[in-house]
Amino acid sequence: MAGVAGPATGSGAAGGDGDDSLYPIAVLIDELRNEDVQLRLNSIKKLSTIALALGVERTRTELLPFLTDTIYDEDEVLLALAEQLGNFTGLVGGPDFAHCLLPPLESLATVEETVVRDKAVESLRQISQEHTPVALEAHFVPLVKRLASGDWFTSRTSACGLFSVCYPRASIAVKGEIRQYFRSLCSDDTPMVRRAAASKLGEFAKVLELDSVKSEIVPLFTNLASDEQDSVRLLAVEACVSIAQLLSQDDIEALVMPTLRQAAEDKSWRVRYMVADKFSELQKAVGPKITLNDLIPAFQNLLKDCEAEVRAAAAHKVKELCENLPMEGRETMIMNQILPYIKELVSDTNQHVKSALASVIMGLSTILGKENTIEHLLPLFLAQLKDECPEVRLNIISNLDCVNEVIGIRQLSQSLLPAIVELAEDAKWRVRLAIIEYMPLLAGQLGVEFFDEKLNSLCMAWLVDHVYAIREAATNNLMKLVQKFGTEWAQNTIVPKVLVMANDPNYLHRMTTLFCINALSEACGQEITTKQMLPIVLKMAGDQVANVRFNVAKSLQKIGPILDTDALQEEVKPVLQKLGQDEDMDVKYFAQEAISAVAQRLRKLDFPVKDSEEPSAPGADKNHFLRPRGPGEDTGKGPAYQLHVNTRDTLPQLDTAEIVLFLPKHRLISRI
Repeated sequence: MAGVAGPATGSGAAGGDGDDSLYPIAVLIDELRNEDVQLRLNSIKKLSTIALALGVERTRTELLPFLTDTIYDEDEVLLALAEQLGNFTGLVGGPDFAHCLLPPLESLATVEETVVRDKAVESLRQISQEHTPVALEAHFVPLVKRLASGDWFTSRTSACGLFSVCYPRASIAVKGEIRQYFRSLCSDDTPMVRRAAASKLGEFAKVLELDSVKSEIVPLFTNLASDEQDSVRLLAVEACVSIAQLLSQDDIEALVMPTLRQAAEDKSWRVRYMVADKFSELQKAVGPKITLNDLIPAFQNLLKDCEAEVRAAAAHKVKELCENLPMEGRETMIMNQILPYIKELVSDTNQHVKSALASVIMGLSTILGKENTIEHLLPLFLAQLKDECPEVRLNIISNLDCVNEVIGIRQLSQSLLPAIVELAEDAKWRVRLAIIEYMPLLAGQLGVEFFDEKLNSLCMAWLVDHVYAIREAATNNLMKLVQKFGTEWAQNTIVPKVLVMANDPNYLHRMTTLFCINALSEACGQEITTKQMLPIVLKMAGDQVANVRFNVAKSLQKIGPILDTDALQEEVKPVLQKLGQDEDMDVKYFAQEAISAVAQRLRKLDFPVKDSEEPSAPGADKNHFLRPRGPGEDTGKGPAYQLHVNTRDTLPQLDTAEIVLFLPKHRLISRI
């Protein structure tokens, strides 16, 4: 290490000695010692490049010792270092020299920051696979022992993640030592170490011999599941799945089930939550017989647990539990032992519980069949569809296709659709808004014919709602429906109804027509837009309300890219030019914006544009610009700007203030 840290590593020394190969390591050292964290981080990320420049021997003898001695840095730098070293085997000479990477990683595995330790353990696990069995016992196993017997809990927690990777290739004698070290960590005085051991218990069990699992792992599991810390006990539940998969039915009943029953009734809700969360995996691991005798009663208790989090976790597993039950007698068991508890959850006081149940309950219809669904499940669906929580309603509507497959569209329309229509006409606008957002999903599940018959009129009614947010959402809804059902459906069903609104006495509804055209034009394509929508937009340019007229200009700008050159030149441009002379300054402004956009569109299409047709807008012509009137020039009539002709040739020479368009802000804001 002295060679690295000495004068020879400086850039001047490198130049003086004529050995330029030292320069990269000198730069690295300089940057690692820099006060700027980002520079240090960047240098760590370039380690592989520097190692390549140094070669494998100097990387082993100079770079790695330097890194090992300087592991006192910011956490993000150490995290990057731990990640880099995991892929360093090839840069130190291959598997034969993989043990050279262990010292710096061992140091990183003992730091205080958990993220750094976890990344160091991940790299160590990766490198362990590249050790030969001899090198593993000579270098890697001693490292694990040192970490497992370290003074600080940080090293002992890191050791827990390394036992399973070195155990399979160790000799019998060494295996015994490894098991002994793991046992000691499972009974460590520090809760953090016991937590780490409990989290790796199942993983370690999978690489052990069956006799060792029964004689050593099961007692450890029992002790951890009875630990005084609930954070340790809940991790033991996760290990239970792996252990049960390794044992026979008799062994599970005798060795595992007493502890699992105890966990399902644990005094800590976090442990019960973990049992509920892992219930499907536990069900598969213990087999059907034990499920019927032990897990079903435990599941019933979890569904009526006093803690909402536990009930929600159990509710999420209802469908999986029912699917994994034996086919013989499954329907009867669900109806008698599961459904009564589900009915109680539908009216639960906690919205998270109801939402969790709503996300899976529809799937029961395929298991229970048509008659049971109509008689028992439909009333539950109906109750949830009317629930005050939006997420509950969404989860029901999102899964209607499951019920549709079982009971048919006619039965569905008679039972659930009236509730949906009722919500769509609810007095609270937020409820109506929620149903609009679900409509494309619902339409896709029910099909176009059913939609036209039952829901089309509802979607059109939303366009004239007295709340703007509803009208806006209804407009977006139409676009999504066209994307789902196609342009032919739109041409025959939607577009004619939208265009009729252009003659509505209410100017807000006429504006909604323009908003719909903006949304539908891209989905419907050029032909429908040009033949059916464009004439209506052009006609509305003569509307008496200025808000409608400037929205016409905005609509023409929006649909311009879809139209062909003939329509732009012969129909759109004359109307925009007329609007550009409008008495209302806002109409003028948006017309000029649209003219600029149309002119750019025509240029792209190689269509000649006369200079006289360019708009007199800021920046549109190099010799014309708008400037504010002077104090004595404002007569109180017309906009607060005037056209000024610049006799100079280049616009960039103008003062910045002279090319700003001044418009009364209150008028624009009032018309949004």
